[in-house]
Amino acid sequence: MADIEKYIVKENASIKDALAALNKLAGKLTLFVIDSNMSVVGTVTDGDIRRALIVDNDLLKPINAIMNRSFQYFKENERDAAKVKELRDKRIFLLPVVGANMRLLQIIDIEEYYPSLPVTVVIMAGGEGRRLRPLTEFTPKPMLQIADKPIIEHNIDRLAKFGATDIFISIKYLGHVISNYFGDGTEKSVKIGYLMEDEPLGTIGSLSKLAKQQIKSDVILVMNSDILTNIDFTDFYDDFANSDAAMSIACVSYDINIPYAVVETNNKFVSGLTEKPTMNYLTNGGIYLIKREILSYIPENAFFNATDLIDTLIARGEPVRSYKLLSYWLDIGKHEDFKKAQEDFKHIKF
Repeated sequence: MADIEKYIVKENASIKDALAALNKLAGKLTLFVIDSNMSVVGTVTDGDIRRALIVDNDLLKPINAIMNRSFQYFKENERDAAKVKELRDKRIFLLPVVGANMRLLQIIDIEEYYPSLPVTVVIMAGGEGRRLRPLTEFTPKPMLQIADKPIIEHNIDRLAKFGATDIFISIKYLGHVISNYFGDGTEKSVKIGYLMEDEPLGTIGSLSKLAKQQIKSDVILVMNSDILTNIDFTDFYDDFANSDAAMSIACVSYDINIPYAVVETNNKFVSGLTEKPTMNYLTNGGIYLIKREILSYIPENAFFNATDLIDTLIARGEPVRSYKLLSYWLDIGKHEDFKKAQEDFKHIKF
């Protein structure tokens, strides 16, 4: 969020006043014109002023004579990922967020802005990470460091960036290490609670405990803690919200290269050959969106995987949506994955 004061100018200010204000800015040279009620009535850029001065070089003319009255803005609590992308493509970077009567609430930098996700988050962090031993002998896998911080912290920071600040972490193995590190989330400007697993509950079984918590959102975002990803959570959420699905699975494209010619047959007769084909599949990326009401399908204190929930929903005729994840994604399950994550992090924006 940009500092409001340096980006606003009153509508009765002169062009000279606006030039002075623009001169103090660096990079994104846009001012938002406000009236006496702090309502946005227009915008002014350095280009607007240059064009006006070509016609009339009167610097004392009021800014409202040359301002742009047809400007883009966001309404309070507006969510529109497509609009954000469109504005970025048009190289419109600063945008006002307005309430009733166009009253200015904040100014956002579109390059850094993501509409807040109206979700409760559950991060699954109870596993032992046996394939990563001895690294996980005294450190839970989510707390293994990628670059400068633990894997799970990368995920929490990214969720917070998208405005998902109501977070639960499901813990068991060395869970105290995680809870001691994050506490209640205050230092991250988020709210963190913990779902304690007395016995292993699978990849989604601990959500049965969530039903007893005071959650307000209608949608739950569930993700594994050992994933390194720069997924666009806004796009994922909007795709789900615009469908009638009970659950959405973030899916990762996976190719299998067959090193031989594949023989195609029909009733034992060869109908053709495909030379060394590549087969493409969508695999489960370990990130889900689910409607709150389907928490009732998860048995209490029982081992229950996400795949069990998916099977249950399909059997009940509840629609389950797939979302193809085009962003970076890596499941850190083995030593070679951990090594790859360290190297990839140097070259990919998270």
